[in-house]
Amino acid sequence: MIGRVYLEIFSSIWWVNILLAIFVVFLHRGGNPKNTAFWAMLLTFLPVVGFLLYLIFGQDYHKRNMFLLKKKQDEVVRLVLTSQRDDLIRGRFPFKNSRVEDYNELLFLNMTGKEGFYTENNEVKLFYDGRDKFKSLFNDIKKAKKSIDIQYYVFKNDHIGKALIQLLERKAKEGLSVRIIYDAVGGRLLTPKAFRRIEHYGGQVAKFFPSLFLWINLRINYRNHRKIAIIDDEIGYIGGFNVGDEYLGRSKRFGYWRDTHMRIYGDAIWGLKVRFLKDWYYASKDSSMDEEIITSSVPSKGNVGIQIVASGPDTEVEHVKFGLIKMISGAKKRIVIQTPYFIPDESLKDAILSAICSGVEVMIMVPCKPDHPFVYWATTSYLGEFAKYGARCFIYKNGFLHAKTMLVDDYVSTVGSANMDIRSFSLNFEANAFIYDEKINEDLYQQFLIDCEKSEEMTWGKYEKRSNWIKVKESVSRLLSPIL
Repeated sequence: MIGRVYLEIFSSIWWVNILLAIFVVFLHRGGNPKNTAFWAMLLTFLPVVGFLLYLIFGQDYHKRNMFLLKKKQDEVVRLVLTSQRDDLIRGRFPFKNSRVEDYNELLFLNMTGKEGFYTENNEVKLFYDGRDKFKSLFNDIKKAKKSIDIQYYVFKNDHIGKALIQLLERKAKEGLSVRIIYDAVGGRLLTPKAFRRIEHYGGQVAKFFPSLFLWINLRINYRNHRKIAIIDDEIGYIGGFNVGDEYLGRSKRFGYWRDTHMRIYGDAIWGLKVRFLKDWYYASKDSSMDEEIITSSVPSKGNVGIQIVASGPDTEVEHVKFGLIKMISGAKKRIVIQTPYFIPDESLKDAILSAICSGVEVMIMVPCKPDHPFVYWATTSYLGEFAKYGARCFIYKNGFLHAKTMLVDDYVSTVGSANMDIRSFSLNFEANAFIYDEKINEDLYQQFLIDCEKSEEMTWGKYEKRSNWIKVKESVSRLLSPIL
C-alpha cells in the first residue's frame, strides 16, 4: 500500500517535470538550442533535482530592459553615438591617430552598445598587482573634491574592505557625494552595519539583486560582475580586481593574485559614468534620474583611444562577446588571451579555430589553481582542443591568474571584467574597455611574456597523455558548460 502511494507521488512529480520541460522548450524558443535541450533533459530525467537546479540557474531575464535612464539622459547618449556612427560611415571621423581607421568596423560594432562611444584623449595606467592598484585608487579617493562612485562584484569586510569603507566614510563626512554598488552574492557577508556610518554622513549604498531571504540567494545567475570606480567624473578604474584581501595575495588558498586593471584619465569616463548610473538607478530604486551624464571634456593630454562596452542578460546582443569575435576575426599576426575561466561558446570557439587555421599565432593562458573544479576541467578540455590545432596554451603556476585581457596584433586590446565563458557572455553583467593604442598593447604583451616564464606550456603531446580519470572529469564538466 505504502509502495503504491510512493509510486503515485513519483508519477505525479514526473508528469509535472514533463510539463515543465515542455514549458522550457517554448520559453527558450529564441535561445541556444543546446541550452534548451540541456534543461529539458535535466528536468525530465532528474525530477526533483532538475526542478531545483532550474529555479537556481535556469531563469531567463533576456530581453528585459532592466536598466533605464531618464529620457533626457538617454537622448544625450543617443545623439553622441548617432553622430559618431554617421561620421564613421561618411569617413569624416576626426581621428588623432590614423591607425584607428583600420578598426572602423570594430568601432561601429561597439557603438551598438549604449555606452560604446569612442574617445581618444585618455591617459591610461595598467596595474598587474593588487597592492599597486589599491594604492593608486586610495590616493585618488583621498584627493577627490566632488564625487566618488564605486561598484564591485566582490566586496569583503576584511582588511582592505574595511580600509576602503573607512576612507569612503571620511569623504562622505567631508560632504562629497559617495555612492556604492555591490552584488548581493559577491558581497553576501556584508551587513548593513558595515556602511551605516557612510550613510549617516549622506553616502548612499545599493545592493544588486538582493536576497529574498537572509543569507539565501537563489539567483546565482544574473550577477553584476562589473568592477568600476569613478572619481570626480574625471578618473576611472575598470578591470578584474575586486575588493578583498585575496586580491592582494593574502590568501593561503590562492597565493599570489595576478590580475589586470586600468586607471583612465580622460573622456572615456563618460562611458563608465553611463554604465554606473544605469546600474545605480536600478539597484538603488532612485527615481530622480536628474544627473548630467556628459558635461565638459576632461582636461587630459592623453592620446589613447577607448570604448567602454557593457553587456548582460538584459540585452538582446552580447556586445562584449561580439567585440571579442570581431577582434579575433580581424587578427593578422597574433592573438593573446588571459582568462581564469575559458569555456567559449560555439561562435567564439569557431572564431579562434578559424584564426589558428589561418596561420595566426594564438596564445592562451589560464591558472593552474581551480577555484571551481568543474570550470577548471572544462577549461582544460577546450585548451587541449586548441593545442591540437596549433595554439600555444599556458598554465600559470605563480598563484592565481584572474586577468581578463585579450590583445590582437600590435594595436587593439581589451581589459575588463568579462571572462572567456558562457556565464560572462550571457548570464552576468559585464563591462570591458576596448583600447586602441600601440603602447598599451605592447605593455600587455610584455606582461604576458613575463607570465609565460612562470607558466607551464600545455602541448598537444602532454595533453594526449592525461589519465582516463581526467578524461571523465573533462567530459562531465564540458556537459555542464551551459551553467558553469
